[in-house]
Amino acid sequence: MEKKDIRDLSFDELKDAIVEMGSQAFRAEQVHRWLWQGRVGSFDQMANVPKKLRTALDESYCIRRVAVDLIQKSSDGTMKFRLVLHDGFKIEAVLIPVMSESRYTVCVSSQVGCSLSCKFCATGTMGRLRNLTAQEIVDQYDIVNEHCEKQYGRGLTNVVYMGMGEPLLNYAPVVRSIRILCDQRYDGISPRRITVSTAGIAKMIKKLADEGLKINLALSLHAANDKKRNEIMEINQSNDLETLMDAISYFYTSLYTKISYEYIALRDFNDQLRDADELVKWTRRFPVMVNIIEYNTVAVFDWQKSKEDQLDAFSRRLRDQNVMVTVRRSRGKDIDAACGQLANQD
Repeated sequence: MEKKDIRDLSFDELKDAIVEMGSQAFRAEQVHRWLWQGRVGSFDQMANVPKKLRTALDESYCIRRVAVDLIQKSSDGTMKFRLVLHDGFKIEAVLIPVMSESRYTVCVSSQVGCSLSCKFCATGTMGRLRNLTAQEIVDQYDIVNEHCEKQYGRGLTNVVYMGMGEPLLNYAPVVRSIRILCDQRYDGISPRRITVSTAGIAKMIKKLADEGLKINLALSLHAANDKKRNEIMEINQSNDLETLMDAISYFYTSLYTKISYEYIALRDFNDQLRDADELVKWTRRFPVMVNIIEYNTVAVFDWQKSKEDQLDAFSRRLRDQNVMVTVRRSRGKDIDAACGQLANQD
């Protein structure tokens, strides 16, 4: 029978298992620290754990670490990591350094592929192959953090769940991974430096709010009316904009953390002034930052990025109506690491 990854266990489950093996309960803290802070790959590396317990753990459990398969570095400093899982599936994570602001962000994946098939995103062309476990998500952070320290002399400052997959369709492992990353016993990061991005699953947004995690939420909006959004994002047919905004209002009033809209500008589709005017009405219920994103070419789609003057006019129209706006230029597109380009290409 295949051994279970010991990191699947909660702390209480780990403690119970260790007691059943005849060891004292405090050993669970030592083992847990080795697993999540020491990032060991075998039980033999747990130096202060008695050999008898290490042997017992090894007989019943395994440690499945994510491994690095390929690292690419963009001309702008962005780094893309192709990572291989224990069963051979591959995922991608991205390091986005903004040295002028001392911000170093990792973009982590939550699924192998994605089931949503948005009509502009390379990941959706893969389908959903499987969900990631919490530990596979945390391993992405650990691997990229280590390389960030080596490359830039400091660790990661921010985490965004914006890689491959829809985080809210892998709900329990995503929430568990956030709790692990925020665990202050093990050099945890502030939840306010974590952002979960969703294409928009209303009931799961409300459920996430009820977790009480003080994280930020980003909605992949990309169109400001249901007709256009239905055309490029099938999820909108079961989660229309009015339903989504009610859910996000609930999230905001529950937590009062940052809300942002991700808005990929597609030439002559959603980048006109009338689109900007429609977008304004969705910014009035709660404070929101609109991140306008330059479209990055994906071979299987015919979209083109907006012209510079149109993008400027669109963003100016929003600002003139007191909407907080940023225009995000592509990072890492020369290595297919930019928004919408993650598809595990060999």
